[in-house]
Amino acid sequence: MDGIIVDSEPVHSRTKLETLRHFGLDFAPERLERYMGRTSRALFADALREQGREGLDPEELVRYKHQLYLNILQDGSSLQPVAGTLEVIAGLQAAGMPLAVASSAGRSIIEAVLDFFGIRTAFAVVVSGTELPHGKPDPGVYLLAARQLGAAPSACAVLEDAAAGVAAAKAAGMYCIAYRNPASGQQNLSAADKIIGKISWKKISECLKNR
Repeated sequence: MDGIIVDSEPVHSRTKLETLRHFGLDFAPERLERYMGRTSRALFADALREQGREGLDPEELVRYKHQLYLNILQDGSSLQPVAGTLEVIAGLQAAGMPLAVASSAGRSIIEAVLDFFGIRTAFAVVVSGTELPHGKPDPGVYLLAARQLGAAPSACAVLEDAAAGVAAAKAAGMYCIAYRNPASGQQNLSAADKIIGKISWKKISECLKNR
């Protein structure tokens, strides 16, 4: 979802840094790039462990960060769809292809974003990595989405913008199209089956036909 449906990485970065500051944790902003595509819990758990704050539950930081994000979402002024994505979703729907969101974001965030853009009904399945034992790059979130769709992993195609997500998709045995999103930093997308610099229905449909 993040970086593919909604151009939200700047908002996530801001809310993560605000959360870390609120709880008195030092964290260099340039380190955020390596956590893109992963759960906020992974980042907060690492920061707490590194700074000897094991007595503080990472979930408390996750809840604080999610509320900051929801406040921004309710305002609506800072979130835009990634260019071309809504067109792609409409095209896939028209082609009769079942769709799933498999995101590292919390379920409340995922549903709020889908509602914000009026596309929740486009997705037959919504899976949050926060509800699984391990987030991306573990393939669990994608394998669960495939099971809920009733599809074999090899029949699934994934659209990703982060190295952790690409690794998860390939570990799940799925075809992966990687979008090089300028807002996602220097992500190593080389493991993807196809790398694109722009999301469009023409480009995605060509990738799917030629997979």
